[in-house]
Amino acid sequence: MSKFLSYEDRLIISKGLQENISFGKIAEELGKDRTTIAKEIKKYSYDKKSGRPGYPYNPCKFRVSCKAKRICGSTCSHQSAYKCSLCPECTLHCPDFEEDICAVKNKPLYVCNGCLELPKCTLLKRIYDSADAHEMAHRAISESRTGILSNEDDIARINRIISPLVKNGQSLHQIYVSHTDDLMCSEKTLYNYVDAGLFDVRNIDLPRKVKYRPRYKEPEFKVDRGCRLGRSYKDFQKFMQEHPESAPVQMDSVIGRTCGKCLLTIHFVDTGLMLAFLREANTSGSVIRIFNALDAILGTEDFNRLFPVILTDNGSEFSNPKQIEYREKIPRHRTNVFYCDAGSPYQKGACEVNHELIRRILPKGTSFDDQTQKDIFLMMDHINSYQRKKLNNRSPYDTFSFYYGEGLLRKLGCSPVAAENIILKPKLLKK
Repeated sequence: MSKFLSYEDRLIISKGLQENISFGKIAEELGKDRTTIAKEIKKYSYDKKSGRPGYPYNPCKFRVSCKAKRICGSTCSHQSAYKCSLCPECTLHCPDFEEDICAVKNKPLYVCNGCLELPKCTLLKRIYDSADAHEMAHRAISESRTGILSNEDDIARINRIISPLVKNGQSLHQIYVSHTDDLMCSEKTLYNYVDAGLFDVRNIDLPRKVKYRPRYKEPEFKVDRGCRLGRSYKDFQKFMQEHPESAPVQMDSVIGRTCGKCLLTIHFVDTGLMLAFLREANTSGSVIRIFNALDAILGTEDFNRLFPVILTDNGSEFSNPKQIEYREKIPRHRTNVFYCDAGSPYQKGACEVNHELIRRILPKGTSFDDQTQKDIFLMMDHINSYQRKKLNNRSPYDTFSFYYGEGLLRKLGCSPVAAENIILKPKLLKK
C-alpha cells in the first residue's frame, strides 16, 4: 500500500475537520497512524486573511471597541465615515495596533475548518483544503526528485579533485577508483555532473566518452534548490522594495553550437547597456572567472556600484552564486544574486529582448568557435551604439556614459560607433 495520501484520503480528512472529529478517529477510518494525520494538517494547511460579510480582515485586539478615525490621514483610499476599523489597511497605520491571536490554532485540530465562530471571525485563519493540500504535496514530491543533491561547496570540492586529473588524461573511472573515500558520491554522479557543466572539464576532455553518440537526450540539470534559498524571484522583489535605489543587472547565456563556445551576457537594465563575454564552455567556473576579472578591472568601489543586485535564470552555469557574491579580499561581499522562477524568462525580459540584436549578427545555430573576444567587443559596440526609443532616442552607450562616465566604459572595453556605421548583420563578423 502506498505511503502517500490520495486525494480521496484528503477529502476524508477535510470532512473530518469540518465535523471536529479527532485525529484518532480520522486515522482509524483511513487505516493510518494518528501522527500521520496531524503531520499532514500541520504541513499543508495555510493561513488565510479574510473577514466576514460586511467586515474586512482585522486582527486587532481593539477592533470591536475602537472608534478611531482618519488614522492614515487624508490620503487613505478606503476612507470610512464611521470608523477606521472598517478599513482593511487600518492595522498597517494604527500606532495602538496589537494582534489578537486565536488559541484554537495552537491545539488539536490546529485549523479553523470546524470552528463555530468561523462565519463571524475577522482574525487570521488557519485552513486545510483538500485540493490545495494535494497540490502542495505533489509539488513537494516532484521538487524533491529534481535538481542536484549536492550543495555548491560539495561541487567545488569534487571539482578540485577530478578536474586536474582529467586534464592529465585520466578517466573518471580511474579517478573514482583512486579517490572513492574523498569523492563521497557514485561514479555515475560524476558523469552526470560533467554532463551538466558543473566542473571545469567537459565531455570533450574525457578520454573515451566523446566517441559514443548518446541514445537519448539527458535531462538538463538546473540550479540546485539549495542555491535558491533566499534567492528566489520573490526574494528579489523584496530586496528591490527595501533597496529601491539599486539598479538591477540581468544575466544570461547565449548558446552557439552545442558543446562549443558560448556567451555570457550582462545587461544593465536602467541604461540598456549590455556586455558579452566569450566562454570556452557553459560552466559555472567560466562565469565566476569573468566576474573575478571584472572585479579586478573595475576595482571594489566601481564593481559594487555597478552590480548591487543580479537577476538570472536557473541554468547550471549559475549554480554557484556564493562565488559570484563574494570576493576573496575585504570587503568580501560584492553583489546579490537572485533567480527567476522556473519557466519565467519574462521576469528578466529586458535581457531577453536585447538578445534579439545579438541574434541579428549571430543567428541561432551559428557556431561561436571561430570568434574571439575582440569580435564580441566589436559586436557589442555596434549594439550599444544603436539608439532606442525607450531611452528617449539615445543609445545605451550614451545613457550609461551620462550616469556612470566614460571612464567606466573604457574599463569595460566599450567604444562608441557612429550611427551611419552601425551594422547589425552577420557580415559584421565575416572574416
